[in-house]
Amino acid sequence: MLLNQFLLLGAVLFCTGVYGVLARRNAVLVLMSIELILNAVNINLLAFGAMHGEAAAVASQVFALFVITVAAAEVGVGLAIVLLIYRNRTSVDLDQVDLMRG
Repeated sequence: MLLNQFLLLGAVLFCTGVYGVLARRNAVLVLMSIELILNAVNINLLAFGAMHGEAAAVASQVFALFVITVAAAEVGVGLAIVLLIYRNRTSVDLDQVDLMRG
């Protein structure tokens, strides 16, 4: 497969994730969109690493594992925050979250 195909897939996933973050009002859907963005970054990392040889491929795989680890931690903390918001507001609408300041 060509590098262009992987980059196109990464670009489509990234654009879908950015649209989801900007357009959605549900906190769970925003977290899913952030995961799409991180997966697009991982696809690009692995594609460029495979293109540049064996040493770069191993380095990009290790870096992708770190990105996956950070994404898992982000989901854990994000879902905990969403659950606390739902307990207080009985809704996960992000427009109502700013009412909790103070």
